[in-house]
Amino acid sequence: MNCNNQTLPAVRKSNELVARKKKYNAVLLALFCFTSLIFPFCGRTQRVAPEPAASQESHAGPVKWHPGHYYMLVGNGKSEPDYMKQVYAELQATPALLGLQVRYSWRELEPVKGNYDFTSVDKLLAELAAQKKRLVILLQIKSFDADPAYSPVPEYAKGAAYSGGIFAFSNVNKTVIRGYGTKLWNQNIYDRMVALVEKLGQRYNSNPYFEGIGFSESAFGQPYPKNSILLADSVKFYDNVIGLNRQLRTSFPNTMTYQFTNYPRNVLEKFVRNFKELGIALGGPDIFMTDKGLQTTAPPKGIYHYYPELSGIVPLAPSIQHQNFRNTQHDGKGYQPTLPQLLSFARDTLKANYLFWTRDQDFYPQVLELLNASAQRDKPAGGLDPNCPSAYSSCNTE
Repeated sequence: MNCNNQTLPAVRKSNELVARKKKYNAVLLALFCFTSLIFPFCGRTQRVAPEPAASQESHAGPVKWHPGHYYMLVGNGKSEPDYMKQVYAELQATPALLGLQVRYSWRELEPVKGNYDFTSVDKLLAELAAQKKRLVILLQIKSFDADPAYSPVPEYAKGAAYSGGIFAFSNVNKTVIRGYGTKLWNQNIYDRMVALVEKLGQRYNSNPYFEGIGFSESAFGQPYPKNSILLADSVKFYDNVIGLNRQLRTSFPNTMTYQFTNYPRNVLEKFVRNFKELGIALGGPDIFMTDKGLQTTAPPKGIYHYYPELSGIVPLAPSIQHQNFRNTQHDGKGYQPTLPQLLSFARDTLKANYLFWTRDQDFYPQVLELLNASAQRDKPAGGLDPNCPSAYSSCNTE
């Protein structure tokens, strides 16, 4: 009964009614406790990332703020000495490149339950710091490899308690597995990923060369087989993506945190509302300049329309990946853009603060040439928006 829609007499709460209500509540409590003894899992407490207090940001101090252009490494390059030697030489020769964005999977960082391996992160961070360059991490919650051995989930989290840990997905209307996503709706999966974020925050939040950390694209993919995932699970998946981002802000109060966001369009408004409330950066896995799904104004509108709305409020951090160099649309029906066109779209349309350039084998020499031009080399943030967003109480540019 909704009491707000009722007209109640001035005095109707007799002592008899109050006593009856107390007795009823006591019976319910006893029944619940008895049930919990028989079925302990029913009384399990769900772990949720703490809601940051309104004053948390100001107490935490300034957020590290070094907007501009960053290299995104490809494949397993971070573990190949010859590859990294060349990358470091290119960083040194390109002042507009402020550092690296590097992918890590949960599988790499916690191969055994409770045993974390941050050796690779420590090594990269030390090497970058020696060059006065910075590290941004992209935590993978999905893979684009048909081999489940390369999924983002460690082997221990593929057991029954974790609902198998992963689900296969394909391209829309296709019958070939494209990769694997993480079953974030499973509470055990979510709890372990929250624990990982906490450990990372304890280790790296205060490091001046650890610039940012975020999660890979929000797109769920078409489950394979089609319709193999319950609607309730997909809803919980996106609620828990937001929960993980909340945990990032809690564990990294002095570090830029972000979420690569593209689809589904019906969750974007909720995502963006949480980004504004929590100070989460809006990032993107692609710049497809003429892609209808990203550009559409029909409700629910595409993600590109949210960038200008959030400009100056939260950080904006899109990326240019392999396919973006080759076509302006995801379906390949656009045209091949020039590098200045990609840069202009990121800077002027998306209002980017950070821009991550994939070190594509066919295009990186031209990218370096573009970034060494005076328009990028000699301007704050390489010509991108350098201003501290209002979601941060202050920014640390040292």
